[in-house]
Amino acid sequence: MAKHPYIQAIETYYEACNQRDATLMVSTFTDDIVHYFVDHAPVRSATGLANYWCKVAPRTGATWKLDHALVDEPEAVIEWSMRWRPPAELDYELLRGTEWFVFVGSKIAEIRSYHCNFLLNDPQNRQLRDFDYTNRGYARED
Repeated sequence: MAKHPYIQAIETYYEACNQRDATLMVSTFTDDIVHYFVDHAPVRSATGLANYWCKVAPRTGATWKLDHALVDEPEAVIEWSMRWRPPAELDYELLRGTEWFVFVGSKIAEIRSYHCNFLLNDPQNRQLRDFDYTNRGYARED
């Protein structure tokens, strides 16, 4: 059975991240993509996000693998694993997380990334940074 085009796009994106291939990454994004994180401010624009991963990934030797995926157009949600070496550590470890992707046509327009590890053990890392939860209809903070 053929894979859904969204899953193919996500796999291509991860392949590009693993190869540090900015051109291939950009080919999977809308120009105005936004990637939200729990541990720092969002990264915006196709070239901005590709440059971000090409700069950050080599510092930790990170490589990603898509482990499980579900599609409900125009979204896909996945579980991933990332082999990486945390700062000041000698050994690699496996980190697991999940991401929600929003698509426009066949391109990734938004990524919402959720993960936690000992380096992120901070109360402010319990939700996406600068994400408009209220206007998206999410539960209020109170």
